[in-house]
Amino acid sequence: MSAPRDEGAPQPASRRRLMIAFLPLVLFIALSGVFLYQLGSGKNASEIPSVLIGSKAPSLDLAPLEGLVENGQAVPALTDAAIAGKLSLVNVWASWCVPCRQEHPILLELARDPRVTLVGINYKDKTENALKFLDELGNPFTAVGIDPNGKAAIDWGVYGVPETYLVAPDGEILFKQIGPFTVDALRDKLLPAIEKAVSPPA
Repeated sequence: MSAPRDEGAPQPASRRRLMIAFLPLVLFIALSGVFLYQLGSGKNASEIPSVLIGSKAPSLDLAPLEGLVENGQAVPALTDAAIAGKLSLVNVWASWCVPCRQEHPILLELARDPRVTLVGINYKDKTENALKFLDELGNPFTAVGIDPNGKAAIDWGVYGVPETYLVAPDGEILFKQIGPFTVDALRDKLLPAIEKAVSPPA
């Protein structure tokens, strides 16, 4: 004779359904915990490490910002050739980005540094707005490529604009700045990285 069935005990199928129903809640709680930990840790978003540092920079083959002219010549498109063999800064920017406007004077200063070539990726922008932005604030870039759908930004691992990458002449990504450059970030992070890149090996 078989043992009597306990009608009150949950059956395996019911248990599975219950677990599936609560899974989104468990995931939400876990992600919220991670977010709150990061928020409470006081860590700066600009210190998030990039998986691309130390690896080859993604290929560049972007259309030019039509209408952008410097010294009577059209500013070229941003392609691999624009940075090949040069220590380069690749800046991701947009006219609608308020921090981009804040860091722009620093980019204009960096454009005068003969050790680096400064180029720009114009991210999800309207041509007329991008042109107005550079006309008003000045153009620090020797080449500009447009990224209207954000594909290039995804390839480069962009978290949000502005972001800037220091790329070695051989194409290796040496440094990444998340968020706008400040005087402190320039002095304490970027300039030492440039100095290291141009110094002869010991």
